[in-house]
Amino acid sequence: MIPALLAALQIAAGDTLQQVTLAQALQEATRFDPNYVAAVGRVSEAEWGRRAAMLVFILPSVTANADFTGTSTESFNFGTNELSKTIVTAQLNASYELFTGGRKVAELARARAELEASRANEVDATFLAAAETEAAYYEVLARRALAGVAHRRLERAEEQLSITRARVLSGAAVQSDSLRVVLELTTAQVDVLRQESALRVARLQLGRRIGRAGPVDAAQVDTTRARLTPDLPLTVEEAVAIALEQGPQYRVARATERAASAEVRARRAEYLPWATVSAFTAAYDNKFWPEAATRSGVNLRISLPIWNDGQREIALTRAQVTRDFARAVREDLERAALHDVLLSYDTYVTARAAADLARTAVVVAQENYRVQQTRYRSGATDILLYLDSQFILVEAEAGLVQALHTTQLARSGLEVILGRRLFPEEIP
Repeated sequence: MIPALLAALQIAAGDTLQQVTLAQALQEATRFDPNYVAAVGRVSEAEWGRRAAMLVFILPSVTANADFTGTSTESFNFGTNELSKTIVTAQLNASYELFTGGRKVAELARARAELEASRANEVDATFLAAAETEAAYYEVLARRALAGVAHRRLERAEEQLSITRARVLSGAAVQSDSLRVVLELTTAQVDVLRQESALRVARLQLGRRIGRAGPVDAAQVDTTRARLTPDLPLTVEEAVAIALEQGPQYRVARATERAASAEVRARRAEYLPWATVSAFTAAYDNKFWPEAATRSGVNLRISLPIWNDGQREIALTRAQVTRDFARAVREDLERAALHDVLLSYDTYVTARAAADLARTAVVVAQENYRVQQTRYRSGATDILLYLDSQFILVEAEAGLVQALHTTQLARSGLEVILGRRLFPEEIP
């Protein structure tokens, strides 16, 4: 592990990085996400629980055992009807519950509901893992873009310093102009260091999400294309309906309530009489395999529980409390569906509009910078307006990057709530 970490640090320091596309990152992330792995395991467990609940209607409970007893003194052997120091017994028991007051039916309903909840939870874990992976992926793209903004700012500052020094030497500008540009150059250099550091951290986080020990770079995506911020293909009302019908969180809540209700029915069955039929066959001898004597029998048992120190009542009360809690959770989620969907929906719409405005702001800021640069060279404006246009351009470019990043995160959040991809064809 230590050599791998040292190698990761060397890569982070500047060696060639491996690049992954978003599709590759999403495919690998689910293999290493702990919550997803746990969700898959719970599905397998719930499937076996459902099978077991179905098989009790068909198959009896069967137990086989064999006993070998050796004593220091001879004792009577039931199989040989003689005194012996060794007694060997082999027995096969089978029992089947004829009537349990509806407990079997309730257990099957509970097992089916738990399986549905586990499957819905797996879907939820899948989308959560995908959302976190997309966030890490787009964070790398955003940090790389911001690093590019910082480098362009540094290049412009170096160009400004060259222009200013030439004007100072020619007497067209004063010495303080150079000092102001030097200050801007220093600020730009610090910004480059900060953005490159943030980029290295983002690459390490992406590598962690997809199971790599070191940094991983995100494949270049054209974030200026309008296709990455399209109109949503559904209305708010349609989104709420889809969320309530197939949203993982809502499906889990409904299934959990059904499982809790079935558990209450199973506990109530303990107040009714139970009927169980059982059969056995046994062999006895003083050696293995015993065959000296065999016995078989059939037993029908009817039992009526009357009082077991209140344990039955405590179990029923706990089941009812669990059911009431599950119902309250389900109702609360359904009431909050409109709020949650509308929040994510409006966040995306607002971020998308902000991204469109940010694109326009970049174009305007670029033209403003070009005009101020031309005017400063000709002596038509002072250094403050020139540097101010540089600051406005940097802010506009950074604002576009942040707006695009926010748009992607908002869309991922809405997809988690809905449990479906809104634009599956756009994953590269």
